[in-house]
Amino acid sequence: MTPPEVLPFGSWPTPITSELVVRAARLPGAVQVDGEDLWWSEGRPDEGGRTAILRRRPDGRVDEVLAAPWNARTRVHEYGGGAWWVSGGVLWFADWATQRLHRVDPGSEPVPLTPVPLTPEPEVPRGWRFADGSVHPDGRSVLCVREEHHDDGSEATNTIVRLAASEPSTPEVVVEGPDFVADPRWNPDGSAFCWLEWDHPDMPWDATRLVVDAGGHRTVVAGGDVRESVCQPTWAPDGSLWFSADRTGFWSLYRWSPGGAVESMVDLGRDIGFPQWVFGQSCFALLHDGRTAFVYKDGGSDHLAVRTGAGDVFDVGVPYTSIDGMRARGSRVVAVVASASTEPHVAELDLDGGDVTVLVEPRDLGLDVRWFAEPQAIEFPTGAAPRTGGAARAHALLYRPANPDVAGPPGAAPPLLVLIHGGPTAAARPMLQLSRAYWTSRGFAVVDVNYRGSTGYGRAYRDLLRGQWGVADVEDCVAVVAHLAAQGVIDAARCCIRGGSAGGFTTLAALAFHDAFAAGASHYGVADLGVLAEETHKFESRYLDGLVGAWPQARATYEARSPIFHTDGIDRPLAVFQGLDDPIVPPNQAEMIVEALRARNVPVAYMAFEGEQHGFRQGANIRAALDGELSFYAQVLGFELPPDEGIEPVEIS
Repeated sequence: MTPPEVLPFGSWPTPITSELVVRAARLPGAVQVDGEDLWWSEGRPDEGGRTAILRRRPDGRVDEVLAAPWNARTRVHEYGGGAWWVSGGVLWFADWATQRLHRVDPGSEPVPLTPVPLTPEPEVPRGWRFADGSVHPDGRSVLCVREEHHDDGSEATNTIVRLAASEPSTPEVVVEGPDFVADPRWNPDGSAFCWLEWDHPDMPWDATRLVVDAGGHRTVVAGGDVRESVCQPTWAPDGSLWFSADRTGFWSLYRWSPGGAVESMVDLGRDIGFPQWVFGQSCFALLHDGRTAFVYKDGGSDHLAVRTGAGDVFDVGVPYTSIDGMRARGSRVVAVVASASTEPHVAELDLDGGDVTVLVEPRDLGLDVRWFAEPQAIEFPTGAAPRTGGAARAHALLYRPANPDVAGPPGAAPPLLVLIHGGPTAAARPMLQLSRAYWTSRGFAVVDVNYRGSTGYGRAYRDLLRGQWGVADVEDCVAVVAHLAAQGVIDAARCCIRGGSAGGFTTLAALAFHDAFAAGASHYGVADLGVLAEETHKFESRYLDGLVGAWPQARATYEARSPIFHTDGIDRPLAVFQGLDDPIVPPNQAEMIVEALRARNVPVAYMAFEGEQHGFRQGANIRAALDGELSFYAQVLGFELPPDEGIEPVEIS
């Protein structure tokens, strides 16, 4: 066996280029089961980030039901999700270009067909936005969420509406009043429906209410007298209503029967639930044989388990660390799954033996698994826990450099790239992402930090960020560097930090208030918390009340934590990447920090992208941002780029 070539960390040649990251990167998003057919959505960076809808027949034939230029994507809450649904072979979807709800009835005809609009053109362009639909059992009407935007600039109005399922009509408002609504769902006989609702300043992972309307009589099933987060209300065939709620400190499964009390069905002391950033998520499925399949979080990974009709619970061993969007399919389930060595794909999972049938293959990367770093869940000491006193603990996923052809210099430790997830109420997940392997295969160690406030560790851990954003998350990112350096895992003098959105804010704050990092990269990150509170969209307009304090009463705290007011503390190089059409973190946030650093002659690289929103979706821009960031680190840390990739040096002014 040929010994590996010895090269400086960061300069390692790799087949995991930016071109491979986006090449045929048609990753599945959501899945739905309709009779014998499987439907799924597919995000396509090579088509400008368009979302296509496909259908797989029982014989294995696949139709692209929604072809270009149609794009099934909604702007409700700006983050979207739940942009399409199916019933009886018919597809309903929100079109990205107009936000109008459309219908496609493939029938027996060849597909794709031309969609038919069901909702009128609103007075404000794209002013009526639809998501998260449920078709009445008789097939004649649809319930869904509508978000209405007004031409006077006032706050958007969120309601649940009912409209004709097969012909154009004006939607009828059936639920109004709450600031936010989600998950309208008909019961099996169509005599009642349920939904979730919540009000400012709560986010859905803070406090929601589950309500049932039966013939106009409304019952608050959960979240009325108790502040709890409820997600995924699901009707069972017997007319009972299942849901997940965190009333015991962890999202757990409950059941309510009309006229009865709420019963606890599964409580593992582990999260069975999710932060509702987008519509249409699913963490459990009710099977026709009386069993319930569900996913719980432990050690940062997803685990599949089953509750029998008798109440027994057992794990199902499947080779996946990420399981999303689970749906029942007879006595089995289908889901979007991934592992440390496989990208997201769609599989059918047997709940008795754990057998796996792949229904939608992952793309063929043509790479040995040795190119993919294995995630290692770590726990480390960090700053004080403000509510409990004493030292706190935080979590992360560590990925060491992985390249079968190259090794680092003897006795040397690799540079570290600290990744900060967004949200900040989100979580890093142990699954193959080529955008991460892009770094580890070049000789970087990567640590994906599940800082205090991340989900998947229970409500108490999630609440550690309340009032502490810009403090606790930053402390955890600094602490993980010290932890890994003390173990000799990384070179403490060559640590960089990167993040997007909320992770971009943490990146900027870490550079402004600490000296643990040699450089940083902010992707559409927040620089001024006060500006964000005043300018962001409705869904997050009061989010900072819990994370920082009420605005503008807590102005002093906002300014104390906003990097834009502390650029004198940033003396390390910074790269900034920004979409110019971003409605969540507007471009002025990026431009403010860039101008401030340039005025102080701090090295800064700035790349702005026309047509990009929050999170880059277009293949060319994803490539440019990845390669630009690598070029930035190469110049800052002093290593050579592999010459055969043809990466143009990014300008650092």
